Amino acid sequence: MRTHLTSTAAAFLLLAGIGAATADDIIIQPEQDTVIREYVKKQPVASIKVPGVELNIGTALPDTVELYEVPNVKYRYTVIDNRTVVVDPGTHKIIKVYD
Repeated sequence: MRTHLTSTAAAFLLLAGIGAATADDIIIQPEQDTVIREYVKKQPVASIKVPGVELNIGTALPDTVELYEVPNVKYRYTVIDNRTVVVDPGTHKIIKVYD
């Protein structure tokens, strides 16, 4: 009985951890996504290279990477390796990558 209880507790903690990880995910609403896409097309910026950084959601960009504002949207963007990257300005973490 004790082993079963320990396994159940471990499973619960694992699921709670997974829930906590997904709670931090930022989801861009479709309206914001449209605004960002249209703005980026109208206001292109030069592509940069950031050695050692993979363009994955959740990856933090160095503070030295310049982020550009999108009016009426709290997120920022930049272009790395010819891919537009949307970034949370507070954490510098990538929240969306456009191809």
